[in-house]
Amino acid sequence: MNASPNSLGAQASGANFGDQAGLPFVELRSIAKSFGPVEAIKNVSLALRSGRVHTILGENGAGKSTLMKILAGVHEPTKGELLLRGQHVAFANPSESQAAGISIIYQELSLATNLSVAENIFAGHEPRRFGIVDFKSLYRQAQALLDDLAIEIDARAPVARLSMAQRQLVEIAKGLSRNAELVIMDEPTSSLSDREAEVLFNIVTKLKARGTAVVYISHRMDEIMRISDDISVMRDGQYICTHDKNETTIGALINLMVGREMSDVYPPRTTPLDTSRPPLLEVRNLTMDGKFHDISFSVRPGEIFGFFGLIGAGRSDVMNALFGIGRPTGQIVMDGRTLRLRSPESAISAGIAFVTEDRKHQGLVLMHSIAQNVTMASFERKGSRFGIVSSRFEQRETHDAIARMKIRTAGPHQAVGDLSGGNQQKVVLSKWLSLKPKVLILDEPTRGVDVGAKFEIYRVMRELADAGTAIILVSSELPEALAMSDRLVVMREKRLVKEFETTGLTQETVMSYATGAAQA
Repeated sequence: MNASPNSLGAQASGANFGDQAGLPFVELRSIAKSFGPVEAIKNVSLALRSGRVHTILGENGAGKSTLMKILAGVHEPTKGELLLRGQHVAFANPSESQAAGISIIYQELSLATNLSVAENIFAGHEPRRFGIVDFKSLYRQAQALLDDLAIEIDARAPVARLSMAQRQLVEIAKGLSRNAELVIMDEPTSSLSDREAEVLFNIVTKLKARGTAVVYISHRMDEIMRISDDISVMRDGQYICTHDKNETTIGALINLMVGREMSDVYPPRTTPLDTSRPPLLEVRNLTMDGKFHDISFSVRPGEIFGFFGLIGAGRSDVMNALFGIGRPTGQIVMDGRTLRLRSPESAISAGIAFVTEDRKHQGLVLMHSIAQNVTMASFERKGSRFGIVSSRFEQRETHDAIARMKIRTAGPHQAVGDLSGGNQQKVVLSKWLSLKPKVLILDEPTRGVDVGAKFEIYRVMRELADAGTAIILVSSELPEALAMSDRLVVMREKRLVKEFETTGLTQETVMSYATGAAQA
């Protein structure tokens, strides 16, 4: 059955969405899942209740996504039982899970970029007339759903033309296009700015009012404490505990999740920044029509220079230009020499490295090994002869990367696609560090990364800065941008509108410029 456009605003109708006789909507009892000899989940029991937001918290690789895929009918449990309103059920495929009222919104986008927003939202359950897709009804229903969700996107727009954040919102609308009684959201804000995240939080509030059970997976602790009712912690595939949100703290949850004390997620600067040194990188009046206008800034050796702005402000376009993608006007100067960056190869030769925001499609070759990915950018310059990679070079670089970044792996020849998101990001970073760049651009380096992996990435950032590397940090997480940056610029509507020293700077001040409430 197709979703009514106003379904999120509807109130629960008795037992349809509520618990029956106090039973959870879904209960998992002693669930285990093995893939060959590897135990992904061990003896996990959870109760998911209607009208409540239940957050599943854990590091990458803790088993959260595997558990959700069991609920979604993607995997069958090796052991244990699944109950729906107290009745035993078994899902052989995702269609059976959907028919039971379960909808999952995956972190990894599943959109067809050659189709419209509306076609993606209702893929597999399009409104039909005489057996043929009724496109008039399709576009009308999709636009009504988007409007009800306060998602400002044209239902007729091709997905290929949307930003990553807009695609994430379409993925959310797609997951809500069915009348689900349990909605699973896996890292739904990973590509969203604070403004888009507010849209999502309002959607969650509507779902709760409707009586829908919501399972929420996120590494952003502030939002977890804001929207959760119940919080369960998993570690190494095992269930640890469940707390009422009001009876725990962020620090306690982090300790439970990582199994060790972490006094500060953001490691402080230990070596003072030498502000007397001349800039290593200077950008002067950089402009690309339709992308960004009149961008000027400078970065000193050893400085972490932050870029903040709402989605669509143009931050990533500026970073692409600094990496030789596009033909902007203006000047890019390094060590006093004007660079002519015509390609990423020319940027790499100049000493610039770029960790993109889309690690799976632009940063890694998932089917290749850790060793192949780590040495991908550096072997031609440092570790090959006649085009053949030196096995000694590959072994040394990969061993150093695994040790330095604390990559959790079965070995250097494990396929990167088999690693958790946090460990994949560590591989991407290691790939560029092997070049020892002068300037390192990090575009959303901790997106979709758990708190333990974030700490390792921040630690390496501090080490690099102490050694003199100039770092440009693009982040949509304002606490991260403020804590890790020495200076911070704000972009709005394709322009730089304000530059700050971060000492004493508040989130409210930054957001006032990012939204246009304050003018430079």
